[in-house]
Amino acid sequence: MIPLGLLSAGENGEIVEIMFGRGAAAGSPDAEHEKTMVRIEEMGLRIGKHVEMLTNGGNTILLRVDESRIALARRMAMKIMVRR
Repeated sequence: MIPLGLLSAGENGEIVEIMFGRGAAAGSPDAEHEKTMVRIEEMGLRIGKHVEMLTNGGNTILLRVDESRIALARRMAMKIMVRR
């Protein structure tokens, strides 16, 4: 398993784990965690999905999930584990 952000352009992977920890920020960290996970799932990034890295450079990466293109921050991509 490697972080999604380390795939090279043209490589494929299967999402096996999404690691978004619960923060210790003021307010409700559980609510913030839930909000992030819902957003990730709304983009189509779920465990078991196959993704293709289209571009990987800078702070934003571009993925193909099903028939959609998704732009994702590198910081977020490093928390999604994939199997080549």
